[in-house]
Amino acid sequence: MAKISCGEATIRLLEKYGVDTVFGIPGVHTLEFYRALGEGSAIRHVQARNELGAGFMADGYARSSGKPGVCLTISGPGVTNAATALGQAWADSLPLLLISAEAPSHTLGKGRGALHEVTDLNAVTRPLTAFSVCASHAEEVPELLARAFESFSSGRPRPVHIAIPTDILETLVEDDWTPGKPSGNRPDDTAKAGEIAKRVRAATMPVLLVGGGAAGADVTALAERSGAIVLSSNAGKGIVPENHPLSLGGALCRPEGRNLLASADLVIAIGTEMSETDSYVENLNLSGSLVRIDIDPSQITNNYPAEISMVCDASAAVDAILGEMGDGNADHRKQVAQVENIRKEIRHSLSGSEPKHAVLLERLRDTLPDEALILSDATQITYSASFLLPVNLPRRFHYAAGYCALGFAFPNAIGAKFANPELPVVAIAGDGGTMFTVQELVTAAEQKLPIPLILWHNDGYKQIRDDMRSANVPRVAVDGIAPDYPALARAMHCHAVQPDSPEAFAGEIRNAFKADRPTLIVVREDSPWLNPA
Repeated sequence: MAKISCGEATIRLLEKYGVDTVFGIPGVHTLEFYRALGEGSAIRHVQARNELGAGFMADGYARSSGKPGVCLTISGPGVTNAATALGQAWADSLPLLLISAEAPSHTLGKGRGALHEVTDLNAVTRPLTAFSVCASHAEEVPELLARAFESFSSGRPRPVHIAIPTDILETLVEDDWTPGKPSGNRPDDTAKAGEIAKRVRAATMPVLLVGGGAAGADVTALAERSGAIVLSSNAGKGIVPENHPLSLGGALCRPEGRNLLASADLVIAIGTEMSETDSYVENLNLSGSLVRIDIDPSQITNNYPAEISMVCDASAAVDAILGEMGDGNADHRKQVAQVENIRKEIRHSLSGSEPKHAVLLERLRDTLPDEALILSDATQITYSASFLLPVNLPRRFHYAAGYCALGFAFPNAIGAKFANPELPVVAIAGDGGTMFTVQELVTAAEQKLPIPLILWHNDGYKQIRDDMRSANVPRVAVDGIAPDYPALARAMHCHAVQPDSPEAFAGEIRNAFKADRPTLIVVREDSPWLNPA
């Protein structure tokens, strides 16, 4: 049997696990990986322009598909650049696999000044991962990959980092590595379904609080059977269609939504941390009983301890509760009217730039099909999209509110497009956040990806400007000069436009989906066409 290097064998093993795309930048320490990524490889390699972008691409691949996203980097700066993406994947429970080189085995931990040396590289990524390990010999790599893919398939997915020293990457091994068979075993504790169903039947004002962990569960049927009003986190948007008469979507971040939650006599939280990044308040006011359903047992007592809990896959849990409920109550006119009134309250209480956000988001929703993927950065228009942009399918709106880095939206969109080439993909970012990863426009242009990037231009970090004003802090370092964004985009082989009307904006979105490259769509906050009629 022919022998190949450990680096080659690692890539071939990823192929056997079904990996079709990796994101990264080659370096002198990763040459053995790239030996297997040339012509004839079943894996597409996407060259990012910074490892941060590569990590965010792998994150976007994972968050939009549920399949592991893979990032390939050098040791040292490659890993530290990608570490922010690991933090984001940890916060959002995503199966991201970072495979990196490491300095030669005999130098590890000795501080000899080896190239790209970190005296304990895995200590850097360990707090951001399910596990972070360094292979001690070539034959250990298949075991580590099997452990990674098993962790992705069972329980709560988290990122994984596997480092391989350069001397081990060069070691010759038999070309017979075989993948493990991920069990897919998930907690299945449905014993309390009958007790929860009894609570639901007795409740007069139940509310379902839905997070990303509820994707795949028939929460709509539970709402309809129980008459419960639905609130969602950002990750939970679309699990119950937001055009449903019982859905308030992402209104948890609004006082109107939180007031509803406070008035509920029963709250069933499904697949959500109930964290401050979902509600924008440190503590939610819960006066009713709390039921929590989560695949992660640590969440049952985290933030808000539950009276009743099920450590279970959300789909199995909801099915079990529905099986115990019977026909339920079909008359939900009171709740439907309450939802409609709250929607009106929210629209009438918009302030600051929110009315302008509403104009653009309404036009965007009218232009996009429901199946479009929307990747949104940390910017004020995204905060408004949480409650103003209706989403009617799960895993279609992505805003990494938990870790809340900047610059993730566009590289996320690149990863999402590779994972879902048949779907329209759009990115939304602010002018400040765009500069964190603007170089990835070149990556998307090189790959001929028809992704529109809607750049909301408010001349700097407006959210922080607003916070400084509210806190009576001097306005420092939140303005600065901006580049000529259209010229910058064109220099990166992209189209660039500045629409001057709602109709022109919609037209440019449609044109962007037909293009052979990204389109930067600059929308200035002070544009007259954004003023509400």
